[in-house]
Amino acid sequence: MRRLLFTGAALLLAHAAHAEQAGKVIFVAGTAKIADAQATLNAPVGEGEMLSTGADGYIYIKTIDNGLFILRPNTQARIANYHVDNANPANTRIKLELLSGVARSQSGQAVKLARQNFRFNTPVAAIGVRGTDFTVFTDQDTSRVTVLSGGITMSGFAGACRPEGTGPCEGNTARELSAAQKGHLLQLQRGQTAPQLLQGNTLLAPDTVAPPRTDEPGKPGGTASVDPSLDPKKSQSLQDTVAQVALAPTDDKSNQPPPVTPPPVVVAPTDPIVTPVIPREVTWGRWTAIADQPATSGLSKAGAERIGVTENYVLFRSTTGNFTTPEKGTAAFQMASGEGYVHNLDGTGKAPVTLSNGQLSFDFGKATFATSFNVNMPTSEIFKMAAEGKVTSDGLFSATNHYSPAGNMTVTGAMNDMNGASYLFQGSPDSKRVVNGITVWGK
Repeated sequence: MRRLLFTGAALLLAHAAHAEQAGKVIFVAGTAKIADAQATLNAPVGEGEMLSTGADGYIYIKTIDNGLFILRPNTQARIANYHVDNANPANTRIKLELLSGVARSQSGQAVKLARQNFRFNTPVAAIGVRGTDFTVFTDQDTSRVTVLSGGITMSGFAGACRPEGTGPCEGNTARELSAAQKGHLLQLQRGQTAPQLLQGNTLLAPDTVAPPRTDEPGKPGGTASVDPSLDPKKSQSLQDTVAQVALAPTDDKSNQPPPVTPPPVVVAPTDPIVTPVIPREVTWGRWTAIADQPATSGLSKAGAERIGVTENYVLFRSTTGNFTTPEKGTAAFQMASGEGYVHNLDGTGKAPVTLSNGQLSFDFGKATFATSFNVNMPTSEIFKMAAEGKVTSDGLFSATNHYSPAGNMTVTGAMNDMNGASYLFQGSPDSKRVVNGITVWGK
Protein backbone atom coordinates (compact mmCIF):
# COMPACT_ATOMS: atom_id res chain seq x y z
CA MET A 1 0.00 0.00 0.00
CA ARG A 2 2.80 2.40 0.91
CA ARG A 3 4.47 1.65 -2.43
CA LEU A 4 1.22 2.43 -4.27
CA LEU A 5 0.85 5.71 -2.39
CA PHE A 6 4.44 6.65 -3.18
CA THR A 7 3.98 5.80 -6.86
CA GLY A 8 0.77 7.87 -7.08
CA ALA A 9 2.44 10.83 -5.40
CA ALA A 10 5.39 10.57 -7.76
CA LEU A 11 3.08 10.61 -10.76
CA LEU A 12 1.31 13.70 -9.45
CA LEU A 13 4.62 15.46 -8.88
CA ALA A 14 5.82 14.51 -12.34
CA HIS A 15 2.65 15.93 -13.88
CA ALA A 16 2.97 19.15 -11.86
CA ALA A 17 6.59 19.52 -12.93
CA HIS A 18 5.64 18.97 -16.56
CA ALA A 19 2.82 21.56 -16.48
CA GLU A 20 5.17 24.55 -16.54
CA GLN A 21 4.02 28.15 -16.28
CA ALA A 22 3.74 29.61 -19.77
CA GLY A 23 3.00 33.23 -18.86
CA LYS A 24 0.80 35.56 -16.87
CA VAL A 25 -2.26 37.72 -17.51
CA ILE A 26 -1.35 41.40 -18.01
CA PHE A 27 -4.86 42.53 -18.97
CA VAL A 28 -8.35 41.08 -18.75
CA ALA A 29 -11.75 42.51 -19.59
CA GLY A 30 -15.26 41.09 -19.70
CA THR A 31 -15.95 37.37 -19.46
CA ALA A 32 -12.61 35.59 -19.71
CA LYS A 33 -11.64 32.28 -18.12
CA ILE A 34 -8.57 30.21 -17.38
CA ALA A 35 -9.84 26.65 -17.13
CA ASP A 36 -13.13 27.08 -15.20
CA ALA A 37 -12.16 30.20 -13.23
CA GLN A 38 -12.54 33.87 -14.15
CA ALA A 39 -9.19 35.24 -15.34
CA THR A 40 -7.63 37.92 -13.13
CA LEU A 41 -4.77 40.36 -13.52
CA ASN A 42 -1.34 38.74 -12.94
CA ALA A 43 -2.87 35.26 -12.81
CA PRO A 44 -0.41 32.58 -13.98
CA VAL A 45 -1.22 30.65 -17.15
CA GLY A 46 0.01 27.07 -17.25
CA GLU A 47 0.66 24.72 -20.13
CA GLY A 48 -2.47 23.00 -21.37
CA GLU A 49 -4.97 25.21 -19.54
CA MET A 50 -8.04 26.10 -21.60
CA LEU A 51 -8.41 29.83 -22.21
CA SER A 52 -11.80 31.20 -23.24
CA THR A 53 -13.51 34.55 -23.74
CA GLY A 54 -17.15 35.52 -24.00
CA ALA A 55 -18.75 38.03 -26.33
CA ASP A 56 -17.17 40.92 -24.38
CA GLY A 57 -14.00 39.17 -23.25
CA TYR A 58 -10.31 39.89 -23.82
CA ILE A 59 -7.17 38.30 -22.34
CA TYR A 60 -3.62 39.60 -22.90
CA ILE A 61 -0.99 37.08 -21.83
CA LYS A 62 2.68 37.94 -21.50
CA THR A 63 4.67 34.75 -22.08
CA ILE A 64 7.72 33.82 -20.05
CA ASP A 65 10.01 34.96 -22.89
CA ASN A 66 8.27 38.38 -23.18
CA GLY A 67 6.03 37.44 -26.08
CA LEU A 68 2.30 38.13 -26.35
CA PHE A 69 -0.67 35.82 -26.78
CA ILE A 70 -3.93 37.79 -27.09
CA LEU A 71 -7.44 36.36 -27.21
CA ARG A 72 -10.29 38.49 -28.50
CA PRO A 73 -14.05 37.88 -27.94
CA ASN A 74 -15.68 34.48 -28.47
CA THR A 75 -12.37 32.64 -28.56
CA GLN A 76 -11.06 29.32 -27.23
CA ALA A 77 -7.34 28.56 -27.14
CA ARG A 78 -4.59 27.03 -25.06
CA ILE A 79 -0.85 27.17 -24.70
CA ALA A 80 -0.23 23.48 -25.24
CA ASN A 81 3.52 23.62 -24.64
CA TYR A 82 5.89 26.41 -23.60
CA HIS A 83 9.19 24.83 -22.65
CA VAL A 84 12.06 27.31 -22.92
CA ASP A 85 15.72 26.27 -22.67
CA ASN A 86 17.79 29.45 -22.63
CA ALA A 87 21.05 27.53 -22.34
CA ASN A 88 20.30 25.38 -25.38
CA PRO A 89 17.56 26.92 -27.58
CA ALA A 90 17.49 23.76 -29.71
CA ASN A 91 15.62 22.13 -26.81
CA THR A 92 12.91 24.84 -26.72
CA ARG A 93 9.44 23.56 -27.62
CA ILE A 94 6.50 25.97 -28.02
CA LYS A 95 3.03 25.14 -29.33
CA LEU A 96 -0.09 27.34 -29.29
CA GLU A 97 -3.55 26.04 -30.23
CA LEU A 98 -6.47 28.17 -31.40
CA LEU A 99 -9.67 26.11 -31.34
CA SER A 100 -12.05 28.86 -32.43
CA GLY A 101 -12.24 32.65 -32.63
CA VAL A 102 -9.48 35.21 -33.11
CA ALA A 103 -6.05 35.30 -31.46
CA ARG A 104 -2.83 37.23 -31.98
CA SER A 105 0.67 35.88 -31.37
CA GLN A 106 3.76 38.05 -31.01
CA SER A 107 6.97 36.05 -30.86
CA GLY A 108 9.01 36.23 -27.66
CA GLN A 109 12.80 35.94 -27.42
CA ALA A 110 12.78 32.14 -27.10
CA VAL A 111 10.65 31.77 -30.24
CA LYS A 112 13.04 34.01 -32.18
CA LEU A 113 15.95 31.79 -31.15
CA ALA A 114 14.13 28.53 -31.95
CA ARG A 115 11.70 29.26 -34.78
CA GLN A 116 12.11 25.69 -36.03
CA ASN A 117 10.44 24.47 -32.81
CA PHE A 118 7.41 26.81 -32.79
CA ARG A 119 3.97 25.69 -33.97
CA PHE A 120 0.58 27.46 -33.96
CA ASN A 121 -2.22 24.95 -34.68
CA THR A 122 -5.85 25.51 -35.72
CA PRO A 123 -8.37 22.74 -36.45
CA VAL A 124 -7.30 22.75 -40.13
CA ALA A 125 -3.86 24.39 -40.35
CA ALA A 126 -0.32 24.46 -39.01
CA ILE A 127 1.43 27.85 -38.81
CA GLY A 128 5.15 28.42 -38.35
CA VAL A 129 7.00 31.70 -37.97
CA ARG A 130 10.07 33.60 -39.09
CA GLY A 131 10.09 35.77 -35.94
CA THR A 132 6.69 37.26 -36.23
CA ASP A 133 3.58 39.12 -35.10
CA PHE A 134 0.43 37.68 -36.66
CA THR A 135 -3.34 37.35 -36.13
CA VAL A 136 -5.48 34.27 -36.83
CA PHE A 137 -9.19 33.58 -37.23
CA THR A 138 -10.49 30.03 -37.22
CA ASP A 139 -13.57 27.90 -36.91
CA GLN A 140 -13.75 24.14 -37.46
CA ASP A 141 -13.51 24.42 -41.26
CA THR A 142 -11.68 27.64 -42.18
CA SER A 143 -8.57 29.44 -40.94
CA ARG A 144 -7.26 32.86 -42.04
CA VAL A 145 -4.05 34.64 -41.04
CA THR A 146 -2.65 38.15 -41.50
CA VAL A 147 0.88 39.30 -40.63
CA LEU A 148 1.82 42.50 -38.81
CA SER A 149 5.59 41.95 -38.85
CA GLY A 150 7.98 39.26 -40.02
CA GLY A 151 6.56 36.30 -41.90
CA ILE A 152 4.71 33.01 -41.45
CA THR A 153 4.29 29.73 -43.27
CA MET A 154 0.91 27.97 -43.37
CA SER A 155 0.02 24.41 -44.35
CA GLY A 156 -2.88 22.00 -44.08
CA PHE A 157 -2.64 18.72 -42.21
CA ALA A 158 -1.65 16.22 -44.88
CA GLY A 159 1.26 13.89 -45.52
CA ALA A 160 4.05 14.53 -43.02
CA CYS A 161 2.30 17.59 -41.56
CA ARG A 162 0.40 16.31 -38.54
CA PRO A 163 -1.35 18.18 -35.68
CA GLU A 164 0.88 16.49 -33.13
CA GLY A 165 4.04 17.71 -34.88
CA THR A 166 6.33 20.56 -33.90
CA GLY A 167 7.74 23.39 -35.94
CA PRO A 168 6.54 24.70 -39.32
CA CYS A 169 5.38 22.30 -42.02
CA GLU A 170 7.33 22.52 -45.25
CA GLY A 171 6.56 21.10 -48.68
CA ASN A 172 4.68 21.82 -51.88
CA THR A 173 1.41 22.62 -50.08
CA ALA A 174 2.94 25.16 -47.66
CA ARG A 175 2.47 28.86 -48.44
CA GLU A 176 4.29 31.87 -47.00
CA LEU A 177 3.00 35.34 -46.11
CA SER A 178 5.06 38.33 -44.97
CA ALA A 179 4.23 41.74 -43.55
CA ALA A 180 5.52 43.24 -46.82
CA GLN A 181 2.42 41.77 -48.54
CA LYS A 182 0.17 44.45 -47.09
CA GLY A 183 -3.55 43.86 -47.61
CA HIS A 184 -3.07 40.12 -48.19
CA LEU A 185 -4.15 37.14 -46.10
CA LEU A 186 -3.81 33.37 -46.32
CA GLN A 187 -6.96 31.25 -46.10
CA LEU A 188 -7.18 27.47 -45.74
CA GLN A 189 -10.45 25.55 -45.81
CA ARG A 190 -10.97 21.96 -44.75
CA GLY A 191 -10.35 19.67 -47.71
CA GLN A 192 -8.04 22.07 -49.56
CA THR A 193 -4.51 20.89 -50.29
CA ALA A 194 -2.88 24.32 -49.94
CA PRO A 195 -3.81 27.77 -48.54
CA GLN A 196 -5.16 30.48 -50.86
CA LEU A 197 -3.61 33.94 -51.03
CA LEU A 198 -6.40 36.53 -50.90
CA GLN A 199 -5.85 40.20 -51.64
CA GLY A 200 -7.79 43.25 -50.51
CA ASN A 201 -10.70 41.40 -48.85
CA THR A 202 -10.67 43.10 -45.45
CA LEU A 203 -14.14 41.73 -44.65
CA LEU A 204 -12.54 38.31 -44.17
CA ALA A 205 -9.56 39.53 -42.12
CA PRO A 206 -9.29 38.45 -38.46
CA ASP A 207 -9.22 42.13 -37.39
CA THR A 208 -12.66 42.57 -39.01
CA VAL A 209 -14.16 39.42 -37.46
CA ALA A 210 -12.99 40.49 -33.97
CA PRO A 211 -11.44 44.00 -33.97
CA PRO A 212 -8.63 44.77 -31.52
CA ARG A 213 -9.14 47.14 -28.61
CA THR A 214 -7.54 50.55 -29.08
CA ASP A 215 -5.15 49.72 -26.21
CA GLU A 216 -3.94 46.45 -27.76
CA PRO A 217 -0.12 46.61 -27.86
CA GLY A 218 1.28 47.33 -31.29
CA LYS A 219 -2.12 48.06 -32.86
CA PRO A 220 -3.30 51.47 -34.11
CA GLY A 221 -4.01 53.57 -31.02
CA GLY A 222 -2.13 51.14 -28.79
CA THR A 223 1.42 50.93 -27.52
CA ALA A 224 4.34 48.89 -28.78
CA SER A 225 5.34 47.77 -25.30
CA VAL A 226 4.57 44.22 -24.22
CA ASP A 227 3.91 45.44 -20.66
CA PRO A 228 1.70 48.51 -21.22
CA SER A 229 -0.63 50.45 -18.99
CA LEU A 230 -3.85 48.86 -20.11
CA ASP A 231 -6.47 50.72 -18.08
CA PRO A 232 -9.18 51.22 -20.75
CA LYS A 233 -10.20 54.56 -19.15
CA LYS A 234 -6.79 56.10 -19.72
CA SER A 235 -5.14 57.47 -22.82
CA GLN A 236 -1.71 58.95 -23.35
CA SER A 237 -3.10 62.47 -23.69
CA LEU A 238 -4.94 62.09 -20.40
CA GLN A 239 -1.82 60.88 -18.63
CA ASP A 240 0.18 63.81 -20.05
CA THR A 241 -2.47 66.28 -18.85
CA VAL A 242 -2.45 64.84 -15.33
CA ALA A 243 1.36 64.95 -15.19
CA GLN A 244 1.52 68.60 -16.31
CA VAL A 245 -1.05 69.72 -13.72
CA ALA A 246 0.70 67.78 -10.97
CA LEU A 247 4.02 69.53 -11.72
CA ALA A 248 2.55 73.06 -11.99
CA PRO A 249 3.38 75.53 -9.13
CA THR A 250 0.66 76.12 -6.58
CA ASP A 251 -0.03 78.61 -3.76
CA ASP A 252 -1.31 75.83 -1.55
CA LYS A 253 1.09 75.83 1.43
CA SER A 254 0.40 72.16 1.99
CA ASN A 255 2.26 71.45 -1.24
CA GLN A 256 -0.65 69.26 -2.26
CA PRO A 257 -1.76 69.67 -5.89
CA PRO A 258 -5.38 70.67 -6.38
CA PRO A 259 -7.83 67.95 -7.37
CA VAL A 260 -7.73 67.21 -11.07
CA THR A 261 -10.84 66.39 -13.00
CA PRO A 262 -9.69 64.42 -16.01
CA PRO A 263 -11.14 65.53 -19.32
CA PRO A 264 -13.47 63.02 -20.89
CA VAL A 265 -11.92 60.62 -23.35
CA VAL A 266 -13.79 60.93 -26.60
CA VAL A 267 -13.24 58.24 -29.18
CA ALA A 268 -14.37 59.39 -32.58
CA PRO A 269 -16.31 56.72 -34.45
CA THR A 270 -14.59 55.39 -37.51
CA ASP A 271 -16.25 53.92 -40.52
CA PRO A 272 -15.20 50.36 -41.35
CA ILE A 273 -12.85 49.99 -44.26
CA VAL A 274 -14.76 48.33 -47.06
CA THR A 275 -12.82 47.04 -50.02
CA PRO A 276 -14.89 47.18 -53.21
CA VAL A 277 -15.57 43.84 -54.84
CA ILE A 278 -13.93 43.58 -58.26
CA PRO A 279 -15.88 41.03 -60.38
CA ARG A 280 -14.10 38.30 -62.33
CA GLU A 281 -15.47 38.40 -65.86
CA VAL A 282 -16.81 35.06 -67.15
CA THR A 283 -16.95 34.54 -70.94
CA TRP A 284 -17.66 31.63 -73.25
CA GLY A 285 -17.33 30.56 -76.86
CA ARG A 286 -17.76 27.72 -79.37
CA TRP A 287 -14.36 26.14 -79.86
CA THR A 288 -15.62 23.99 -82.74
CA ALA A 289 -18.23 24.56 -85.43
CA ILE A 290 -21.71 23.22 -84.65
CA ALA A 291 -24.19 22.60 -87.48
CA ASP A 292 -24.34 25.96 -89.29
CA GLN A 293 -22.63 27.93 -86.45
CA PRO A 294 -18.87 28.68 -86.81
CA ALA A 295 -16.29 28.40 -84.04
CA THR A 296 -15.90 31.63 -82.06
CA SER A 297 -13.07 30.79 -79.67
CA GLY A 298 -9.93 28.81 -79.13
CA LEU A 299 -9.22 26.68 -76.07
CA SER A 300 -7.19 29.44 -74.43
CA LYS A 301 -7.65 33.17 -73.91
CA ALA A 302 -5.20 35.89 -72.88
CA GLY A 303 -5.76 37.20 -69.34
CA ALA A 304 -8.18 34.40 -68.46
CA GLU A 305 -8.16 30.88 -67.07
CA ARG A 306 -10.14 28.09 -68.68
CA ILE A 307 -12.84 26.91 -66.31
CA GLY A 308 -14.27 24.07 -68.39
CA VAL A 309 -14.82 22.60 -71.83
CA THR A 310 -17.50 20.35 -73.34
CA GLU A 311 -17.87 18.75 -76.76
CA ASN A 312 -18.54 22.14 -78.38
CA TYR A 313 -18.18 24.93 -75.80
CA VAL A 314 -15.45 26.46 -73.64
CA LEU A 315 -15.76 28.69 -70.55
CA PHE A 316 -13.20 31.25 -69.29
CA ARG A 317 -12.85 33.53 -66.27
CA SER A 318 -10.53 36.53 -66.00
CA THR A 319 -7.48 36.20 -63.76
CA THR A 320 -8.07 39.67 -62.29
CA GLY A 321 -10.63 40.51 -59.61
CA ASN A 322 -11.08 39.71 -55.93
CA PHE A 323 -14.56 38.18 -55.69
CA THR A 324 -15.09 35.55 -53.00
CA THR A 325 -18.36 34.01 -51.88
CA PRO A 326 -19.88 34.90 -48.48
CA GLU A 327 -19.60 32.39 -45.66
CA LYS A 328 -23.35 32.30 -45.08
CA GLY A 329 -26.58 33.09 -46.88
CA THR A 330 -28.17 32.12 -50.16
CA ALA A 331 -28.52 33.55 -53.66
CA ALA A 332 -30.84 32.83 -56.59
CA PHE A 333 -30.33 33.68 -60.28
CA GLN A 334 -32.49 33.82 -63.38
CA MET A 335 -31.42 32.52 -66.78
CA ALA A 336 -30.46 35.50 -68.96
CA SER A 337 -29.50 33.51 -72.08
CA GLY A 338 -28.49 30.06 -73.20
CA GLU A 339 -27.50 28.01 -76.22
CA GLY A 340 -27.44 24.28 -76.80
CA TYR A 341 -27.38 21.50 -79.37
CA VAL A 342 -28.68 17.93 -79.33
CA HIS A 343 -27.36 15.02 -81.34
CA ASN A 344 -27.64 11.25 -81.47
CA LEU A 345 -25.12 9.14 -79.57
CA ASP A 346 -23.43 8.27 -82.86
CA GLY A 347 -22.80 12.01 -83.48
CA THR A 348 -25.38 12.44 -86.24
CA GLY A 349 -28.46 14.63 -86.39
CA LYS A 350 -27.10 17.74 -84.66
CA ALA A 351 -29.82 20.33 -84.14
CA PRO A 352 -30.22 23.44 -81.98
CA VAL A 353 -32.42 23.44 -78.87
CA THR A 354 -33.90 26.23 -76.79
CA LEU A 355 -33.74 26.48 -73.01
CA SER A 356 -36.46 27.72 -70.65
CA ASN A 357 -37.69 27.74 -67.03
CA GLY A 358 -34.17 28.06 -65.66
CA GLN A 359 -33.34 28.01 -61.94
CA LEU A 360 -29.96 28.42 -60.24
CA SER A 361 -29.50 28.79 -56.49
CA PHE A 362 -26.60 28.75 -54.02
CA ASP A 363 -26.42 27.93 -50.31
CA PHE A 364 -23.09 29.40 -49.20
CA GLY A 365 -23.33 28.09 -45.65
CA LYS A 366 -23.43 24.53 -47.03
CA ALA A 367 -21.19 25.38 -50.04
CA THR A 368 -23.72 23.84 -52.44
CA PHE A 369 -25.70 24.79 -55.53
CA ALA A 370 -28.70 23.41 -57.45
CA THR A 371 -29.90 24.14 -60.97
CA SER A 372 -32.48 23.01 -63.52
CA PHE A 373 -34.01 24.06 -66.85
CA ASN A 374 -36.12 22.68 -69.67
CA VAL A 375 -34.65 21.62 -73.01
CA ASN A 376 -37.12 22.24 -75.84
CA MET A 377 -36.32 19.77 -78.63
CA PRO A 378 -36.87 20.39 -82.39
CA THR A 379 -39.39 17.52 -82.21
CA SER A 380 -41.49 19.55 -79.71
CA GLU A 381 -40.43 17.22 -76.89
CA ILE A 382 -39.51 18.86 -73.57
CA PHE A 383 -36.95 17.37 -71.22
CA LYS A 384 -35.98 18.63 -67.76
CA MET A 385 -32.24 18.80 -67.04
CA ALA A 386 -31.03 19.12 -63.45
CA ALA A 387 -27.87 18.98 -61.35
CA GLU A 388 -26.56 19.79 -57.88
CA GLY A 389 -23.03 20.02 -56.53
CA LYS A 390 -20.41 22.04 -54.66
CA VAL A 391 -19.33 25.70 -54.85
CA THR A 392 -15.90 26.88 -53.68
CA SER A 393 -15.05 30.11 -51.86
CA ASP A 394 -13.75 31.69 -55.09
CA GLY A 395 -17.06 31.12 -56.89
CA LEU A 396 -16.30 28.00 -58.95
CA PHE A 397 -18.98 25.30 -58.97
CA SER A 398 -19.39 21.88 -60.54
CA ALA A 399 -21.53 18.75 -60.62
CA THR A 400 -19.92 15.69 -62.16
CA ASN A 401 -22.27 12.85 -61.19
CA HIS A 402 -25.00 13.06 -63.79
CA TYR A 403 -26.21 9.58 -62.83
CA SER A 404 -27.36 10.67 -59.38
CA PRO A 405 -31.11 10.78 -58.61
CA ALA A 406 -30.95 14.57 -58.40
CA GLY A 407 -29.27 15.14 -61.76
CA ASN A 408 -28.92 14.04 -65.35
CA MET A 409 -26.12 16.35 -66.53
CA THR A 410 -22.63 17.53 -65.70
CA VAL A 411 -22.10 21.22 -64.86
CA THR A 412 -18.94 23.33 -64.77
CA GLY A 413 -19.33 27.01 -63.98
CA ALA A 414 -18.14 30.17 -62.29
CA MET A 415 -19.62 33.24 -60.62
CA ASN A 416 -18.64 36.74 -61.79
CA ASP A 417 -19.79 38.16 -58.46
CA MET A 418 -23.05 38.07 -56.51
CA ASN A 419 -24.94 39.31 -59.58
CA GLY A 420 -23.93 36.89 -62.30
CA ALA A 421 -22.74 33.40 -63.22
CA SER A 422 -22.32 31.12 -66.25
CA TYR A 423 -21.94 27.38 -66.67
CA LEU A 424 -21.40 24.69 -69.31
CA PHE A 425 -23.62 21.62 -69.30
CA GLN A 426 -23.71 18.24 -70.98
CA GLY A 427 -26.11 15.38 -70.37
CA SER A 428 -28.46 12.78 -71.77
CA PRO A 429 -32.18 13.53 -71.81
CA ASP A 430 -32.82 9.93 -72.84
CA SER A 431 -30.89 6.81 -73.80
CA LYS A 432 -30.43 7.87 -77.42
CA ARG A 433 -29.36 11.51 -77.39
CA VAL A 434 -26.84 13.93 -75.87
CA VAL A 435 -27.32 17.66 -75.34
CA ASN A 436 -24.60 20.20 -74.46
CA GLY A 437 -24.48 23.97 -74.22
CA ILE A 438 -23.95 27.13 -72.21
CA THR A 439 -26.17 29.09 -69.81
CA VAL A 440 -25.71 32.68 -68.58
CA TRP A 441 -27.40 33.84 -65.34
CA GLY A 442 -28.14 37.14 -63.67
CA LYS A 443 -30.28 38.79 -61.02
